[in-house]
Amino acid sequence: MEVQLTALHWVYLAFIVFIMAVLIKRRDTTLVCVAGIFTLGLIATETLSTSVSGIFNSFIYATKELLGTIFIISIIVAMSRVLIITGINETMVRPLTRFLRTPAMAFWGIGLIMMVVSLFFWPSPGVALIGAVLLPVALRVGLPALGAAMAMNLFGHGIALSGDYIIQGAPKLTADAAGIPVSQVMEASVPLVLIMGAVTTAVAYWMMRRDQKRGTWRNGLVGAPGKGGLPGAGPAGVVRSGAMLPKGLKRALAVVIWLLFAADVAAMIAFKLQGGDATALIGGTAVLILIGVTMIAHRNRGLEETTSYLIEGFQFGFRVFGPVIPIAAFFYLGDSAFTQLFGDRLLQGSHGIVNDLGVALANHVPVNGAVAAVTLTSAGAITGLDGSGFSGISLVGSIAHMFSISAGGIDTLTALGQVAAIWVGGGTLIPWALIPAAAICGVTPFELARRNLIPVLIGLAATTLGAMLILQFG
Repeated sequence: MEVQLTALHWVYLAFIVFIMAVLIKRRDTTLVCVAGIFTLGLIATETLSTSVSGIFNSFIYATKELLGTIFIISIIVAMSRVLIITGINETMVRPLTRFLRTPAMAFWGIGLIMMVVSLFFWPSPGVALIGAVLLPVALRVGLPALGAAMAMNLFGHGIALSGDYIIQGAPKLTADAAGIPVSQVMEASVPLVLIMGAVTTAVAYWMMRRDQKRGTWRNGLVGAPGKGGLPGAGPAGVVRSGAMLPKGLKRALAVVIWLLFAADVAAMIAFKLQGGDATALIGGTAVLILIGVTMIAHRNRGLEETTSYLIEGFQFGFRVFGPVIPIAAFFYLGDSAFTQLFGDRLLQGSHGIVNDLGVALANHVPVNGAVAAVTLTSAGAITGLDGSGFSGISLVGSIAHMFSISAGGIDTLTALGQVAAIWVGGGTLIPWALIPAAAICGVTPFELARRNLIPVLIGLAATTLGAMLILQFG
């Protein structure tokens, strides 16, 4: 099928290349994306007023698409904040510390606990929830603070966030950009997340033990471990007035919270809830927990404190997703958003800018599974260079869509780009994205990034090879 490309297609492609170049330089892409939206609008409508209006309208469109994801993250952070303030987080995690008896058990135990907690609470709140409790135990049995930071980081910001199977924020972004259901991306990501997680954590642990035996291990300490906190939520361990709870009550609330989230998972399986339905269930449960715990802890101040916690959560959510909205707004123009914002300005028979580019690519470039897999891993890694694993995964979804028209396997390619973007930018390699884990463990984020670099690169290579095999034989 021949597709006639117009100026709109070439301008859109040029801005994609420009955005990737800016990301490689580790600069912010917001201005470039706004320029791209304006330029596409000007070419399509040839009117200045509609082009200017299109910038704002594209932001509105992107915000509507992302609103569910922004809200769930904000609510989870708000709930996490009240659990930290009341000390319920300690009670929830402390029974698990009895299994951390050796450095090896501490590394893998902290990692697995962090992974489970991050699936429900997201990694940054998860670090604050469990870090201050598990870190002293790890240090006591001989695991260095940097080793604990690596475990929390790789299992939380790496494995848990790259799959994001409970909150489903990451797969929704990539699935929307690729034009496929969220469930399809999540299913395709399972083997890739397993390969990436197993290879990266195994290599990281082996290198840590090797360097300790050689005497070349550096702790990278910059302060007392355990003194960090959740960015934007104040220092860990600060107790608000009236937030002290008796031990028995904290224990009971901890059990109830775990049971509520376990019931959510059971309901997802029983009723086959995915995507927005699963997110809504987790979000509603988190709101009820937030309200219940706040009213019990703050009593007559409960009404005001509930609002205060929600404000803190939404501040965190919009701070994280603020840079994502302009980028997503640009990449949504590659699909159905274009006609909604600028009218039917493409040639008759067009299926959207991204679809047209994909067909043209398939007709003129010999694309196979190996080339597509390497391209998606590279694109995902590049989009993560800004330190936000979420900011570029809309681009990854669009690129996967283009390559899949020739190579097939859109779900595997989309999941591969998502895994690469999250592992690089979500908080395992970029120093400024490593601050939560580094701060709670009292180590420099630059040393943590250095320790993660080789394991993550080896993991990405293994995962790309796995994706090639899936595309070939799957």
